[in-house]
Amino acid sequence: MKIVVLAGGLSPERNVSLSSGSKVCQALRDRGHQVALVDLFFGLEDWSGSEEELYSAPIPEKFKRVARQAPDLNQVRASRKDQGPSAIGRGVLELCAHADVVYLALHGTCGEDGRIQAALDLLGVPYTGSGCLGSAIAMDKDLTKRLVADRVTTPSWRTVTVTKENIGALVEETCLPVVVKPIASGSSIGVYIAHDREELEKALYDSLKLGGRTVLEQYIQGREIQVAVLDGKALPSIEIIPKEGFYDYENKYQPGAAEEICPAHIPEEWEKKVGEAALAVFQTIGLAVYARADFIVTEDGTPYFLEINTLPGMTPTSLVPQEAAAVGIDYPSLCEIIIQRSLEARKEGM
Repeated sequence: MKIVVLAGGLSPERNVSLSSGSKVCQALRDRGHQVALVDLFFGLEDWSGSEEELYSAPIPEKFKRVARQAPDLNQVRASRKDQGPSAIGRGVLELCAHADVVYLALHGTCGEDGRIQAALDLLGVPYTGSGCLGSAIAMDKDLTKRLVADRVTTPSWRTVTVTKENIGALVEETCLPVVVKPIASGSSIGVYIAHDREELEKALYDSLKLGGRTVLEQYIQGREIQVAVLDGKALPSIEIIPKEGFYDYENKYQPGAAEEICPAHIPEEWEKKVGEAALAVFQTIGLAVYARADFIVTEDGTPYFLEINTLPGMTPTSLVPQEAAAVGIDYPSLCEIIIQRSLEARKEGM
């Protein structure tokens, strides 16, 4: 099968995406497929070979590692030769149009928000994961919570547009502790737990860098449990225990920064509840193939839904591959399942 793996893009999560794409590309090549790994934003601007040669081109070593800090997107933009406004690099859509399927290893905006899915739909090119509408809904934390609030338990929240002028008022009127998070971002980029007014003020100022649309969410004390959904079923849960702080960007992608226990050491009743909650969210917002839902589970076993990711990471430290391995699905087989179920979903119009 001829497969294009799209990674990178113009997102704070581009480095995570490149790492996911590198691992997916290698796994699929090992299974005998022709696979081209392409950065969505830079495209083929530095490629001088033929299109066919892309399918066996070496995977850049720098793509495989995730740096401790998210990239500076201004620097990324400035380094592209084509300074046009398009978020899609030269030759990307043409390459995708010639493929049997596009594997979306993108994360965050430009990849997980439904826009690239819509473009591929219009081209008639099959791709992995959920369709454009479900992807767009899941990317918006406020809209997702509004849609699922009557089906699952979720922390109370409100969504605000932060400006320099209203930060003082928000600091005074917000109950503490509170979780501050961008409305449409992932990998815990821009997420803060504010325990006092000073921490809240800093978090709100930092939120301006990510557009200002911000969710202020009730802080729930409990165990961080995540559950992947694959092919209509919940996989075994995984518990995240950071060695320091909370499960932020650095703790997610630096090996050894967090203890990850799969299956989670929780009572069978809790496992059932959190699996059912993940499936309820998945079905309510119309997702397909696979996703990963994040929860905080309190002492009484109540799972509080936080968010759902439609293109979860596939890096060496990512969680979905660990959950799949717990039921005997190795990494290359997981990639194959995602592709096959996605091809079926596209035929069904999802």
